Amino acid sequence: MATHVITGAGSGIGAEVARRLLERGDTLYLLARDAGRARELAGRFEGARTLVGDLGEPERLSWAFEHQTLPEDVDSLLHIAGVVELGTVGELTPKVWNATLAANLVAPAELTRLLLPQLRRSRGHVVFVNSGAGLRANPDWSAYAASKHGLKALADALRAEESAGGVRVTSVYPGRTATPMQEKVHRQEGREYDAGRWIPVEAVATTILTALDLPRGAELTDLTVKPGG
Repeated sequence: MATHVITGAGSGIGAEVARRLLERGDTLYLLARDAGRARELAGRFEGARTLVGDLGEPERLSWAFEHQTLPEDVDSLLHIAGVVELGTVGELTPKVWNATLAANLVAPAELTRLLLPQLRRSRGHVVFVNSGAGLRANPDWSAYAASKHGLKALADALRAEESAGGVRVTSVYPGRTATPMQEKVHRQEGREYDAGRWIPVEAVATTILTALDLPRGAELTDLTVKPGG
């Protein structure tokens, strides 16, 4: 039985991954931004445990965890949560930039730092659910793409630092996926949302689990998932 810490389990890809891992009988610790959200997740994923910490305030995660019981060992840390605000470079304010970088880049770095002792002990696996925007930047996507390019750099550096100790690191780059975040993006773009046009969350969840289940002695480092017919 493996132990997983998951961010973003409230919807979309994270919810599907949490559901599948729970069905396998694994132990889950789901990160929630506040106590109310923790109760909601505990009710939705029966048997899962929760940790409270706001990814929008990564500088407070250490303090928050000092007041909670963390797992002794972590077999995987799954960074699936993320935020997005579209806008041109000429429009985006420091508030948007700071919020985007905090949730999408600084918080994953801090959460990884705080759980590295457990990951090292378990020779665990860190999975960063990145984005196609982590490989290229399009108009109106500067803040989000910058955070995701940074997330790729974080993953690459972490892999180089921790591979000798057996910690595996995978980045997954999904294209547009049928999630509530994608609905929000369509509203910001002023376009009608059709979930059927985009990657189903089940496909991205399967990609993540494939990386997790790879036998020792091999590592999937970068996985790109695109919409297909």
